[in-house]
Amino acid sequence: MPAPLRPRLAVWKFASCDGCQLSVLDLEDDLLAIADRLEIANFREASSAVVDGPYDLSLVEGSVTTPEDARRIREVRAESRVLVTIGACATAGGIQSLRNFAEFEEFRRAVYARPEYLDTLATSTPIADHVPVDFELRGCPISKHQLLEVVSAFLQGRSPNTPNESVCIECKRRGTVCVLVARGTPCLGPVTQAGCGAICPAFDRGCYGCFGPQGSPNIPSMVGRLHELGMTPGAVQRVFRTYNAMAPAFKGAADAAGAEKGTEP
Repeated sequence: MPAPLRPRLAVWKFASCDGCQLSVLDLEDDLLAIADRLEIANFREASSAVVDGPYDLSLVEGSVTTPEDARRIREVRAESRVLVTIGACATAGGIQSLRNFAEFEEFRRAVYARPEYLDTLATSTPIADHVPVDFELRGCPISKHQLLEVVSAFLQGRSPNTPNESVCIECKRRGTVCVLVARGTPCLGPVTQAGCGAICPAFDRGCYGCFGPQGSPNIPSMVGRLHELGMTPGAVQRVFRTYNAMAPAFKGAADAAGAEKGTEP
């Protein structure tokens, strides 16, 4: 009797630093256990061997920044039964989405000697702006433990159980003193989704928001507190325009701060 076919897994790269794919490899022994349940059919970061699709589960890292990206993600979606975006680039445009808020042609002329040879878009956009996405896994980079939960949930036919609370909850679990309250350090922890283990506050630094907005962020309160700490509208705009600049809650905060900056004397 032939062995039952294992679901096929594919991992795809778009515009990114590869950090989230490295998080997949960082699963190490857990990845070996998963390999018994999945056929890793297409994962160029790990192997040059490729099995043609279709694929049961696709993990997509990176944002769409070129016409070729926009074409290729439609092909990936067509070949994938379940598509999961991993990391800030894929879920919110990534740090490269700062191009969305500036004069792109000026950048091209300043950086490239022959910009006419560069075939790219003026924007960096999340995967969900182009194709339907079944689940988004946040982070810069993602948490390997959350990734394991997502893959396990797929294999068990259930919804992933990933946190939706703020980084502040992780600080409390670690017994970390609140840098925002105790030290007056600007920190996006109250509006940022948990998942990193509150690494930055544990080292007396404010949260940078690399996991994007939590489920119900109180952005006006957060912005008010940042102003109380002496941050100008321009500085507030900058802290929300980092890893997750295109996440709606953070983009709205940055846009509002930018409008307020424009009214300053």
